Formats: sequence, C-alpha cells, structure tokens
Amino acid sequence: MSSYIKIYKEKSSLFGSISITGSKSVSNRLLILKAIYKDDIQIENISNSEDTEVLKKSLNSTSNILDIHHAGTAMRFLTSYFAIQEGKEIVLTGSNRMKERPISVLVEALRELGSEIYYLEKKGYPPIKILGKKILGGKIDIDAKISSQYISSLMLISSQFEKGLEIYLKGNITSIPYIKMTFDLLTLSGVKTSWKEKVIHIYPKKYEGKKYFYIESDWSSASYYYSMVAISRKSHITLSSYSNESLQGDRKVASIYDKNFGVSTVFEKNAITLNKKFNFFSQKFIELNLNKTPDIAQTIVVTCAALGIKCSLKGLETLKIKETDRLKALKEELLKFGVITKITDSCLEITDFFSKKINSFVRIKTYQDHRMAMSFSPFGLCSSFLQIEDPNVVEKSYPNFWKDLKFLGFSIDYHE
Repeated sequence: MSSYIKIYKEKSSLFGSISITGSKSVSNRLLILKAIYKDDIQIENISNSEDTEVLKKSLNSTSNILDIHHAGTAMRFLTSYFAIQEGKEIVLTGSNRMKERPISVLVEALRELGSEIYYLEKKGYPPIKILGKKILGGKIDIDAKISSQYISSLMLISSQFEKGLEIYLKGNITSIPYIKMTFDLLTLSGVKTSWKEKVIHIYPKKYEGKKYFYIESDWSSASYYYSMVAISRKSHITLSSYSNESLQGDRKVASIYDKNFGVSTVFEKNAITLNKKFNFFSQKFIELNLNKTPDIAQTIVVTCAALGIKCSLKGLETLKIKETDRLKALKEELLKFGVITKITDSCLEITDFFSKKINSFVRIKTYQDHRMAMSFSPFGLCSSFLQIEDPNVVEKSYPNFWKDLKFLGFSIDYHE
C-alpha cells in the first residue's frame, strides 16, 4: 500500500499569508537562457520545484546519460539545448511515464534543421540520443496544437543559429500564453524577435549586456488557494510575490474565479489578497475554454464539483499527454465523490451528482501527477475523511504545499 495523508479542516474558513517561490515555467526558460548566455543572465527567486531542480542539475551535469524522471519541460527544453552543444553526446531518459510521452514533433523539427537525434527504444518517444552540432537555422513548420513546449524549446535556442529561425505555426495554437512567455523573455534578454499572426521570427543574438530577472511567484500554484477560498465560507489569504503585469498565462485564474466563483483579488505591492465575496450566488452551470490555461483545469473542475456546479470545460487536448491522462484520472477520482463526468479528447463535463452531500471516506489516487494531489486537496474543507495517496508527488512543482496548508489550519496526518 502506498503512503498517503489524511487532510481535514475543522472550520471552513481560511486566514493567513503564504509566500510561494518563483514560477516554474519562467524559471525553466531562464535556466536555459542562462546556460546559453552564461553570466549575461542573472536570476533571483528561482522555483524550488523538483522539475526546476532536475533541469538545473542536468544543465550542470558532466554525465552523458541524464535521467529527468517525470520532468516533461526538462525533457523538451534539454532536447533542443543539447542539440546545439557541438561535439557533445547526450542520452536523455526518464520515468516509465516519460517514455510514454511523445516527443516526435520536436525531434523531427530539429532533424529538419540539421540536428542528429536518435530514438533508443520506441520511435517517437524517449529515451533519445543527441549528438550536438552547429545548426544554421532557417525556416520550419511545426504543428502548434499538440504542445506549446515544443515551440518554446525551439525558440529558446534559435538565437544561436547562424541564420536565426522563422517558425510557421500550423493548426490551432494551444497554450499560447506559454509561447508568449517565451517570446517576452527572449525579448527582455536582448534577443531581436517578431511575431506576426502565425509566424515567429527569432534573429541571431548580438551582445546586449547583462540582464537581471526577479522571477514572479507561480500562478498555477496560487490557483489551489483560489479553489479553497471559493469552497470556504469565509476567507482572507495573502499570497506573494505577484504582479498585475504578469508574463504567466495562468494569471487568468484571478478573473475566472472572480466571475464564476466569487473570489476577489486585490493587488498591493508585491502580493495579492484573496477574499470570499459576500452574497455571491454561484451559477448552476459554467462553460469555459481553457485552451490557453490548461494547467488550471483540474483546479476548476474540483471547485465546480465541491460546489455542486455543472460545467463544460473545453480546450483540454494537452491534458492527455501530461504526467498522466488527466481527463481520465479526473473522471475516475471525481466519481468517488458522487460526481458524474463525461470526457472526450479535449473536453470534460460535469453532468450530474449522485447526491448533494460530498461522500466521506474518499481516497484519491494521484497517478504520479502533482496537480491531481493539489487540485483535490480543497475537498479537505468538505470531507472529514479525505485521503490523498503519494503526497510527496507535489515536490514536482510546489514542495512546500502541505506545509503551507498546515499554516492555514489544515490538519494533515502522514501515513506510510
């Protein structure tokens, strides 16, 4: 039997202040840029997530075999990074789940540009062997509907190409805020860039001097507190460090929860304060397209389930190739609470409830997925017997999560 925690909060109210480390997404992009531009890039408030630690360790490793475990961003970003390290031979491998996550779109794009990359087991999937070499660059077409990380991975290295790179995005673009984040960070780093409709142009980098970045805290991590405030009876939570001028697409969680769940956000200095609105009447049905913000989908689904709100969430095609098939996992675990869902390849709907009362004695499987653990934790405000398996999975993105929940008054008991 796997380890688990029991999580419960006696009073359905939340008060306190939490400090969250820098955005994982921004940190990982800046680590690649720092590896390329060395001391010209200075970073503070870097994420303490396992994903970021794995990426940092891999970039500093002297081994030619790198195991990145479950870190999908690391796999994709390092594939491009090592493709341009002339004369270096690297094998990138990972967990069993990582070996099920496709990487062919990125590998084939790099091969087209002249990279030398080989599949070592199943075609189209890790592990892969990379022989680093000089790449001239030019033009490339890439399918934009599968994963934005493929595009960001190419963008991060293409200023090193002699000719730069023009990327032509084919099809509907998924998770576009993450591509824009990469674009903005390149621009702030001194790289000349342009983006017109579906064509992104990254020019060869010229020396621009040192650039300093203080990384804003992670909005995906903040989303779980929005869910807790929405479910609670009364709340006043301050989170730092956040900016109203964020590069992160998941900043949209603030407007989604304000409109649909009655959670207000007040920006003050380097922090946000979340409050439960008085006399807010939730809708009985919510429809959202989360194509631009798929990482907060699990959080929103659980919020709807806990409040007895039916919903239709679209634009979720990337959730099937994450740490687990998140759509299938949500369907299975919500059923334990008496919540009936319908899923397709890109949509999840809550269609009905067995009863209006949340089922007790529920044990949540996390499927090696950090967001399953954290998104379901707000149910601890509703059920006195909630259990969550493999609680350490949160270290992938938010290692202090359970510690911070204890600070807010949650009772959390560990069991081996």
